[in-house]
Order: sequence, then structure tokens, then C-alpha cells
Amino acid sequence: MGQLTGPTDPSADAHWHVHEARRGFFTDTSICIGCKACEVACKEWNRNPRDGDLELTGMSYDNTVALGASTWRHVAFIEQDRERIEQARESGRALVGLGMPAVRGAAPASEEMPAWGEADITPPDTPEFRWLMSSDVCKHCTHAGCLDVCPTGAMMRTEFGTVVVQNDICNGCGTCVAGCPFGVVERRSDGTVAPTVREGHRKGEQPPVDNRGIAQKCTLCYDRLRDDETPACAKTCPTTSIKFGEREEMVATARERVAQLHAQGMTEARLYGANDDDGVGGTGSVFLLLDEPEVYGLPPDPRVCTADLMTMYKRAGTAAAGMIAAAAVSFLSARKKGRR
Repeated sequence: MGQLTGPTDPSADAHWHVHEARRGFFTDTSICIGCKACEVACKEWNRNPRDGDLELTGMSYDNTVALGASTWRHVAFIEQDRERIEQARESGRALVGLGMPAVRGAAPASEEMPAWGEADITPPDTPEFRWLMSSDVCKHCTHAGCLDVCPTGAMMRTEFGTVVVQNDICNGCGTCVAGCPFGVVERRSDGTVAPTVREGHRKGEQPPVDNRGIAQKCTLCYDRLRDDETPACAKTCPTTSIKFGEREEMVATARERVAQLHAQGMTEARLYGANDDDGVGGTGSVFLLLDEPEVYGLPPDPRVCTADLMTMYKRAGTAAAGMIAAAAVSFLSARKKGRR
């Protein structure tokens, strides 16, 4: 519920400025087929090393498990039965009954948007059983905790409104790892955040691994954006589950898609990251989910760690003033007693 209502206005709480229009993703999980083409395209374009031995986990057909320093796109496989599907639809109906998420008309299509063709975007009707496929990625938050807490300035806000790591400046301190409310940022095989088996190669092999010990995450293909190209994952997605463009257009498209699914009776459809009043000021990566965020491993109410700094400073100042006043009163009382 926090993603849809938001606890407070983080911009007002932390006195942040509002970013101008920026680029972002809209990931429609209702049409993801779990092919992992986006994972492969991301690794190939960014030349990321293999993330471990890629052995079957015994828990799922997904053998990459989660986002990591060398896996900047990750497709999750979630198996659900009829009971869970009904629960998702009931929770979705409750959201719709509260008027959330707000369904607005889609903005006019931009000439810069890629042509998606005539792809079939009708979700399969599987009332007895279904797989939820979801391609996760860095959220490129409006108010990014990793950017706020980085002590070296290695985290940078680009001209596209995205957040990237400057490898030549990062010292591997790991502050950004703790500052990300989504658990996206990770240092590449430094021995603390990831075990040695996730060094990008098999045990016993010693090929070179670039940026070892340095914080790594999705850059939204910054190099491609500078050449006016679509990010590799969105370019490769065969079902148009991953869409890319101006964030405002992506949010408008997402709201239109939710309205369409609701009209088809799929009340479980809901948006994640589209609310600018949530704990991170909205995310650059917006998702259409078919169940609660926790089912996908997403926090239901993410809040950037620096949002409460001003309140903390005020409380610390009040406490310090109280301690000084108490010490002064104690000192004066002691002097009066001494004179007697």
C-alpha cells in the first residue's frame, strides 16, 4: 500500500529539488515470457562477467537468482496456484475500490518512441496456474539513496536523469550498497557483499574481472543513450514487455495498460514506482505487477535513507540544547548550594 499512497512527501521532508523530465523503463510483467533475452543482451552489451557457475538452484528454473554486480537485469520466475491468483485479484479489487492507482488517459505517442509492431499483448488466461515473470532492474530513483550517501562523488546523475557509477572514482567503500532501499547496488566480488563463487568465473579459473571491488549496477545503457539508441534490454525484448522512453510517457502508457487489464477483469494489475509521492519520489523504472510487490521481492514501501535527515538534525539539535540546559541548571544549583 505504501507504494500507492506514500507515507509523506520526501521532497518536502528532505528539501530536495524536483528533477526535470527524464528517460526510464516501463516493464509490463503481464506479457513477459521469461526468455531472459534482456539478461543476455545486458551482459553482452556491457561486457559483464558470468555471475557464478549458473547452476540450478533447486528452487526455480531461474539460475541467476537475483540482481547483482554482474547481473544488471534479472528475470524472476514465480509459480502460483489458483488460491494465490484469487488472493491477488482480491487485493487488486481493494486497490481499485480505493481509487488507486489513478487511471488517466495515455499521453500522445512520441515520435521518439520505437515502433513496437503488432505484438500480441493479451495475457494468457490461466485461472488454475500461472507463472509470474518479471524482469527486474535498477530503479534509477528520483531521489536516489546511493547517490545521496556516496562519499567520493562516484555516483552521478546524468543528463537523462539516470544514476550511474563512475568506475574510476569509486573506492569500493560500499556505502551506496547500504543506501539503496531496493538492494540493487553491489560491489563486484570484493569478498564481503558476494561470496567468492560469484566472481564471474568457475572455481579454479582465474580470468581477469574488470572493476573488481567496485560498486556496479545498471546504467540504463548510458553510452547508448548518448548515441540516441534504445537500451539493449528494451531493444532485445521480443514481447515489448520492456518499453523505454520519456518517463512521463512511460507512466501514462502504464496507467492505460492497467485500465485495459482491469476492463478485462484482471483486477490484480497494479503499478509500482509510478507515484511521485512515495518514499523515493517515484522511480525511473516503472513496473506493472500482477501481485503484491513482496511477491516479486520488491519492498512495498521503499524510502530513501536520507529523507529523514532534516528531522534527525532538528531532533539532535533539540536534544543537544536540552542537555546543555540541564547541565547549566545543574551547575547553577551546585553553586547556590556551595554558597550556603
